[in-house]
Amino acid sequence: MAGSHRAQRGGGRAAAREARREKARKRNQTIAAGVAVVVLVGGGGIAALNAFGGDDSSGDPKNSKGPGDDKPTDSKVLADDSGLLDVAGAKALGSTGTWSVTKTADGAGAEDHEFVCQSQRFADPSGLRTWVRKFANASTKDSAVQFVEVSNDASAAEKSYSTIVGWFSQCASEKRTRLSTSYLLSGMGDKGWIAVYGQASGPKTRWRSVSVTLAGQATMVVEHDTNGTTPPQPDAVLAASAAALQKICPQTGGCGSGTPAAKISLLPTSEPAGFMAPAELPIIAAVDKPWVSTPGKVGNTTQCELTDPKKAKAAKFTTQTYLAPEAKTPTEFGLDDTVARFSSPGAATAYVNLVRKNVDGCQKRVVTAKVSSSGVLTKNGIKGEAWEATFDTGSGKKAKYRMGIAAVENRAIYLYFPVLPNLDVSDSAFLDTLRRAAERSQSYK
Repeated sequence: MAGSHRAQRGGGRAAAREARREKARKRNQTIAAGVAVVVLVGGGGIAALNAFGGDDSSGDPKNSKGPGDDKPTDSKVLADDSGLLDVAGAKALGSTGTWSVTKTADGAGAEDHEFVCQSQRFADPSGLRTWVRKFANASTKDSAVQFVEVSNDASAAEKSYSTIVGWFSQCASEKRTRLSTSYLLSGMGDKGWIAVYGQASGPKTRWRSVSVTLAGQATMVVEHDTNGTTPPQPDAVLAASAAALQKICPQTGGCGSGTPAAKISLLPTSEPAGFMAPAELPIIAAVDKPWVSTPGKVGNTTQCELTDPKKAKAAKFTTQTYLAPEAKTPTEFGLDDTVARFSSPGAATAYVNLVRKNVDGCQKRVVTAKVSSSGVLTKNGIKGEAWEATFDTGSGKKAKYRMGIAAVENRAIYLYFPVLPNLDVSDSAFLDTLRRAAERSQSYK
């Protein structure tokens, strides 16, 4: 497509992008309000629906800061806090130092935000009761929380579980937080997930490893927060969650069977099939609002690529644009993710190789261009490359972009990201985003 940079404010492309920003903004407000919940569907996706009826308004006593969620009932399921994780069980999170319980609360004492990505106070507006227990380790500065909601029956609990999984993939309630890795659980209640998030906090990252499990008529979340330079393995939160489930499942049901295990797997998302969850987008220090996706326009490229999926006769291609509509960013800000399906793996590879060849030779064709490779992907069947390109647009001004192309099976993935003042990501972060986009493309049909 023609053009070395996106149109300035007031241009046709900028106007179209602003319209997409407004659409994304409305979608984000809907998510943040907690109106919709989600249900897992076939293929690992999530379908949105208003499962419980009602919203997070002050008219619902469970979701207000007035009375708690605990309803008058004859049910004795987790009627007291004796079934919660204790200090001995918390040692599974780490044997160094001493763990202590810092808070135990029922539904009346639960806060709106007890664990990472929690979008509203309760996942089940009509549940029987809720328990929250917090832990701290003074020596390691680690912290943890156990959150348990007891629903009226297993069906309602499954909806609550699916709602929380949806919160994890959107993560609309957090600032500068990225989903690093997710794991599908087995031998843990009826089913479950672990998600590991990185949260920018200075030289070290605050890692938040959180599990959600379904056990009969209960939904349980266990989160472990620790500082470090690399993402933690799931072992600690897996062991603590297993210990916690053993204490509640005799009352709630859904004890499951087998040895608890965690296998790397992509977290279900409500995004269109083949595209990343907003929580998987890179952290940008100057942006403190969550990413939101909206349908994009295929064709945003620089002067280097010289082709697109339409010219290459792809069988199908779609673009999803990721924006931060609530953040104070220029109209040009955003990341475009284009996925194209070809007739064969060979055709996809040929397209990607052509783009790589064109970009590598861009400096010879475009005298105002400066292009450098910023990383190569060759792992798990994904082959691709990322670049940083700068164009002299005259009067001492420059336009800078990051772009990446990758092939996996019969699909090609192209990322396009204009670099704006104070709005950039590192080479490694962009390459990792390209890898995740390629992994997500496996569900693009």
